[in-house]
Amino acid sequence: MGSLEDSSFLAQALKGATGFFTLLPPNFGVANVYEYQKRTADVIAEAVKLAKVPHVVILSSSGAELENGTGPIRGLHYLEKVLGETGAKVTAIRAGYFQENVGNMLAPARAQGIFPNFMPSQDYPMPMIATKDIGQLAADCLLTPKAETVDLLGPAYSIRQIAEKLGTALGKPLQIVDIPPEQHVGAMLQAGMPAPWAESFAEMYSAFSTGKITPQGDRIAQGTTTLDEVIKTLVS
Repeated sequence: MGSLEDSSFLAQALKGATGFFTLLPPNFGVANVYEYQKRTADVIAEAVKLAKVPHVVILSSSGAELENGTGPIRGLHYLEKVLGETGAKVTAIRAGYFQENVGNMLAPARAQGIFPNFMPSQDYPMPMIATKDIGQLAADCLLTPKAETVDLLGPAYSIRQIAEKLGTALGKPLQIVDIPPEQHVGAMLQAGMPAPWAESFAEMYSAFSTGKITPQGDRIAQGTTTLDEVIKTLVS
């Protein structure tokens, strides 16, 4: 469990709340990703229980029904579990891959004219959701409390399409560079990502690429924001 002091502080802030939106913020300074996620989830769950919050909306992820083998999504599985034990009505928004993650490719695209690809195919379309649509669904869920799991998907794009759109926005063609699975951790380390997170994200990419992660919720919600809109914002 998180410390009672931490939980009590959050519980005090939640006192009287009819609803609460939460997520697991990353901490790139930790040595063990999952243990950090568990501690954070425990503090959140304890605070919800102490404050008797009746309804919680979680920003979770596709694949959160799986107990392990999903990198940072594993912590969201745990968050869903412990919040489900608090007595609160829980709405879990299992969002797909963020469109804003394309921003991670801006540096190599601008400096080297390349687009690193961590997926097994350049042409397989993958649903991508904008954070704008996540916020809208979270607000709707807070206004209409239900105990349910919602898979939130957006328009589907292949790596080739993403690279073309980003290249167009930058005004130059981008070369897609395929990164094989055995080089995923090394490539992320080279880009400056701390080792615990590089290893965790490599596991997540593997789960996505092998088809391990699929929609499993009670219903599917569809986001409408296009990748072109998000790239325009990222580039500007």
